[in-house]
Amino acid sequence: VQLVQSGGGSVKPGGSLRLSCAASGDLDAAYCMAWFRQAPGKEREEVATIDSGSFPHYADSVKGRFTISQDVAKDTFYLQMNTLNTEDTAMYYCAVEYGIWACRPGTDFAFWGQGSQVTVSS
Repeated sequence: VQLVQSGGGSVKPGGSLRLSCAASGDLDAAYCMAWFRQAPGKEREEVATIDSGSFPHYADSVKGRFTISQDVAKDTFYLQMNTLNTEDTAMYYCAVEYGIWACRPGTDFAFWGQGSQVTVSS
């Protein structure tokens, strides 16, 4: 399985960006997919998850601003990020674990994207 990310970049506070994560290889209809981020000097944070049942979950820090979605036909996941602020600056990673129908706390993700830098600055 390979995850290839695209999107990201630099934006001013209040702006929007969209990240994409395209999966290829030996995929499974059962999965949990997540977006993580890590800022310099900070621990990795799980930002949002979505699973085979299309149930999204968000960290409190992004709830109401970020939207996780998927295009099953394209095996691609997205993270739409609106009303960005400087605290959203980080490297963002997608991750997928296959063989499970729903995301659970502590899910061990086997496959990771290469990362996308998001910088929010005035």
